[in-house]
Amino acid sequence: MTTILFNKPFNVLSQFTDSGSQGSPRKTLSDFIDLPGVYAAGRLDRDSEGLLILTDDGRLQARIANPRHKLAKTYWAQVEGIPDDRALQALRDGVVLKDGLTRPAKVQRMDEPIGLWPRNPPVRFRKSVPDCWIALTIREGKNRQVRRMTAAVGHPTLRLIRFAVGDWTLEGLAPGQWSYA
Repeated sequence: MTTILFNKPFNVLSQFTDSGSQGSPRKTLSDFIDLPGVYAAGRLDRDSEGLLILTDDGRLQARIANPRHKLAKTYWAQVEGIPDDRALQALRDGVVLKDGLTRPAKVQRMDEPIGLWPRNPPVRFRKSVPDCWIALTIREGKNRQVRRMTAAVGHPTLRLIRFAVGDWTLEGLAPGQWSYA
């Protein structure tokens, strides 16, 4: 069984080929990983960064990707504004989205992560609007869920990094790097 941890950079697709590109091809996993037979366990949107697990074990892939297993996924989100206690409590209680109520999340404000790499292109900075980092742990995987949750409580996500999936973390992995789990 092969399982690898990959720190997916911003603007990279979570697949090995780019079938939907119009014009110049977009970066894919094949630009970073040359291991036959491994596939992404779950997804991470092109505009999100961070931990992506790849494996050749179908059972492990299903356990990671299928929401019924409720595997915890922790994200670091840079959000617009400074969420107050009421906004954080709303995330903890579950947020109503167009596709239903989210499960309760663990959430807390945090300092900018130590050793955080710069994003290319950088997040837009506005002098008149402060921003803040939060750590958010969810146990489901609705499409673009973290971004939709933070927007629903009035704090749109500016930058999103998946830090952990279950017990696996990004520790020691620079963007574009991978290691065996």
